[in-house]
This record gives sequence, structure tokens and C-alpha cells, in this order.
Amino acid sequence: MNKANKAQTRDDLLWGQLHALTAVAQLGSFTQAAQRLGLSKAAVSQRISELERDIGQTLVARTTRSVRLTEAGQRLVEQTEASFAQLSRSLVEARNAAVQPRGLLRVTAPVALGRQHVAPALPGFFERYPEIRIELDLSDRLVPLAQEGFDLAIRHTSSPPDTHVAFKLCASRALLVASPAYLAQRGRPTHPLELAEHDCLPYLRSGPALWHFERGARQIERLRVGVQGPLRAGNSEILREAALAGLGIALLPDFSAGGALASGALQELLPGWRPAGFFGDAIYAIHPWASGTPRPAKLLIEHLKQQFARGFAAD
Repeated sequence: MNKANKAQTRDDLLWGQLHALTAVAQLGSFTQAAQRLGLSKAAVSQRISELERDIGQTLVARTTRSVRLTEAGQRLVEQTEASFAQLSRSLVEARNAAVQPRGLLRVTAPVALGRQHVAPALPGFFERYPEIRIELDLSDRLVPLAQEGFDLAIRHTSSPPDTHVAFKLCASRALLVASPAYLAQRGRPTHPLELAEHDCLPYLRSGPALWHFERGARQIERLRVGVQGPLRAGNSEILREAALAGLGIALLPDFSAGGALASGALQELLPGWRPAGFFGDAIYAIHPWASGTPRPAKLLIEHLKQQFARGFAAD
């Protein structure tokens, strides 16, 4: 065997020796490191001794009462620990990929978003992952996930809860819209304050209907206007259909208004002003906090990211 091959063989052995050193550093014990690695205590000690001889430095200070790394040993672990962690994650992912994902996934989503976009995305998901089953609950109520046994929530919000793990699926925005027929009859507003003189279709919430608007970047101008009209409803699909029928001006999330805008059935109003503070500015997938995302949930999140990648304004 030539010198190059001898060096390569030695470097290959170093991986096992470095792994043993990392385990000792994490557990502070040769005995516990041996249990984790499935080796004898003597084998772990031998690997570290061989590593010390190869490097030419003492890496572990051994006493009858304790085991601690020397400065050189600590530095070596810090430089290699992340690589071993990444290797471990890669192996887990490879093993998972070899097994057909299966199981039940309980999902909750708002009614309009669920009907219009989440449910239509599911056939493609089931085609890829036929062993995963989904129970989809549509509700505009903010369901407590862990208490009610949900694995995942699709939420329209600007501030996902800190107590959960959140994945942004896409941006979203509110749109002020009306039908061409309504605009032909009542005229097109040129300023938010003019909305007080129009028939508007507010979302059903407690108190008076107030729409907030802002414009500008550095110096933001903000205002609010009280609106009223023939219909208030707690569902964006109902308000969209009312706007399509010419009943008034509606403030809708883009996932409800996008298709009608693209077809010309609805037109966007006051594009220089941004509706503010009413709907969330993004769609999130949220699950109860855990050290890792369950694989079926992770697969659905990635699928929805792909489906929602373009957003909704041009649906």
C-alpha cells in the first residue's frame, strides 16, 4: 500500500474517532457515549486514544471522577459537531424517503380559504402520498389546535402565535373591489372618504363598520372611514357574490377576489391606498410546538407552498 492510500485509510478511520469524541463531549461520560454508539467503553477509549496519537495532542482529560475535554479537544468538537448533526439529519431524511409516508392528518382552515384553495390542492397531494389521510375542518373560529386534536392549521394572519411553529405559505393582501355595473351606476370613488357616500359591504364584526387605509412609505398617511350598506356578512365568499351582483363595494382578501379580478367581473378601487389592519398579510401553516415537524404535516406544508407560490391576486 502506498503512502497516499495509507493516509486515506487513516482519514477514513478518523470519522469514527471524531464521532466518539463528539459523543463524549455531549454526554460527559465514556460509559454513556459507549451506550449511544453501541460500543464497549474500552472501544470508545481506544478510538479517542488513536485520535490523540494521530493529532499529537491530548483531547480528553481523564480522572477517576470526571471526564472533560481539553482546550484542543473542545475546539475540535466545535469545528466538527455541526457536520455530524447535518449528517445525522441527512440519514434520517434518507430513511424517511425510503418509507411511504402514511397516517392521519387533522387540518383546520378558514371557510373561504379552505373551500377555494386548500381543498382544490388536495387531489394532487393524495396522488403523491396515497397513504396519508386528511380530515379537513373548515371554520372561521380560531381553533385551539392541541386542545381539539388538530395537527395543522392554515391561517390568514399577520402575527402567527409565538407558542406554535409557523411556516409562511405566501403573501396576501386586502382589495377594495366593485362590479362594473355598480361603478357605472354610482361612479368610481377617488378617495377613501368618498366611501361614506357609497353602498358598502362590510365584514360582520361587532361595533360600527370602519375601514382603515394608508398610503406612502416613509411618511405614512393614515385615515379611517365609517361605511354602511345593504349587507354585512361574516364570510368573504358571500360578500364577493354580493359585490358581483352589484350590491356595493366590498373589502375582500385577495384569495376570494383574485379570480373575479382576473376575469374583469370585479375591478380594484383606490389602488394608491392600502387597506390596513383588517385581514392578515400572509397565509401561514401552523402546528403546535414540537422539536420537529411530523412528516405528513411537513409534506402537506411543502405541497401548499408550491400551490400558493404565485399568490392569489392573479387567480
